[in-house]
Amino acid sequence: MRDADDVIANVRRGMLPAHIYNDAEVFEAEKERLFSRAWMFVAHESELPQVGDYVVRRVMENSFIVSRDQSGEIHAMFNMCLHRGMQVCRAEQGNASHFRCPYHGWSYKNDGRIVGMPFHKEAYGGEEGFARKGQRLLPAPSLGIYNGLIFVSMDPDAEPLEDFLGDFKFYLDYYTKQSASGVEIRGPQRWRVKANWKIGAENFAGDMYHTPQTHTSVVEIGLFREPKAEKRKDGNTYWAGKGGGTTYKLPPGTFEEKMSYVGYPDEMIERMKEQWSQEQVDVIGRDGFMISAASVFPNISLVHNWPKVAEGDDVLPFISIRQWQPISADETEVLSWFVVDKEAPEEFKKLSYKAYLMCFGSSGMFEQDDVENWVSLTNTAGGSMARRLLLNGRMGMLHDDSPVVQPLTEDEFCGPGVAHVGYGEYNQRHLLNEWADYLEKPAPVTENIHVGAPNVDGECSSETAAQCSSEKAEA
Repeated sequence: MRDADDVIANVRRGMLPAHIYNDAEVFEAEKERLFSRAWMFVAHESELPQVGDYVVRRVMENSFIVSRDQSGEIHAMFNMCLHRGMQVCRAEQGNASHFRCPYHGWSYKNDGRIVGMPFHKEAYGGEEGFARKGQRLLPAPSLGIYNGLIFVSMDPDAEPLEDFLGDFKFYLDYYTKQSASGVEIRGPQRWRVKANWKIGAENFAGDMYHTPQTHTSVVEIGLFREPKAEKRKDGNTYWAGKGGGTTYKLPPGTFEEKMSYVGYPDEMIERMKEQWSQEQVDVIGRDGFMISAASVFPNISLVHNWPKVAEGDDVLPFISIRQWQPISADETEVLSWFVVDKEAPEEFKKLSYKAYLMCFGSSGMFEQDDVENWVSLTNTAGGSMARRLLLNGRMGMLHDDSPVVQPLTEDEFCGPGVAHVGYGEYNQRHLLNEWADYLEKPAPVTENIHVGAPNVDGECSSETAAQCSSEKAEA
């Protein structure tokens, strides 16, 4: 990446080189240094309720089969035959005990173990020519699960997922642990936008400033209770661990009254009280802040909102998870899931899904407003003039880098991390500082993996070492 040191230095002081939102060299650096290390959301356990269920998901260009094997264990396996590299699973989701390569017929169990090689003896001389035992589809280098959310990292030495998430787990629970049964999800819907992936991630992380402007029409038609989105300004932005988000400020009242205000039925409120810690309850009940949009670094976002879905004043809350899947410097595939408590009443699930589709589905009103801005920004960032421009991303910060408003104290906001009331780009700076940290690291070192035969030095790969040693001893 050209002028990498200047780019990173400017990002760290909140002055953003405009071209980072549409630059092929920056994108290549992101692929090599960021997406080769960070944890990436690929699926939720509820998408795999039965033994044999699977979905196929990508981590950048890499296709993975995420499956539940016969013993109920979750796997994420590289979707490539060990023989000539065909995809062994062409469907997007389904149920299968085995996956079979359509090219030469090699077959694998749904835990990845190879179980079938046509003419093994005739073609390879049996185990002597190709050590079949112990071979399996390549597993994802690292796999982690939190509240049913399945993540993959391309780095075999990635820090444990829960350590990576850190204090953001406190906030992730609001979206994914509303009862002891967890959540179920529907989707994903997929669509592509001609916009850089970072813009959406930044927006969901902390851009409360855009709501009254970008979404004027949505506010004007009275989709939300809060007139002119005023409660956005009175809410806060918080950052903790590897993620951060925004809140709304709620009217005075008890925890139950505030949860009811955003549309949750009594039985769901009671389950949330049992499930959440006292501090998690207090963020809403005592401090009056309701969790809204958020992003987990680098490219997972969450939405929690409560629009009107019918005439009258009643509102219905919905939750959505989405991934900003980078395609290129100027294109992103959006994968969007609807999320709901498994124990929620069926009527609530139905109306909540309607609220999600209306707002943030592929044709949702908020979605259409946002994308228009993001595409425009990306197009402009691809021109030569953009290389001269440092965008001001210092909202909420004075010239001496001190904050416009002081962070909330523990008495004002009992959630972990740092929170500020009002408009500011605190979280966007946090996210881009994480981005800069990764771009300063070298890409992880990887080793070749040999399949079914010793490598050029006569040594076996780690996966086949035991089998190979055994065969050498027998010889």
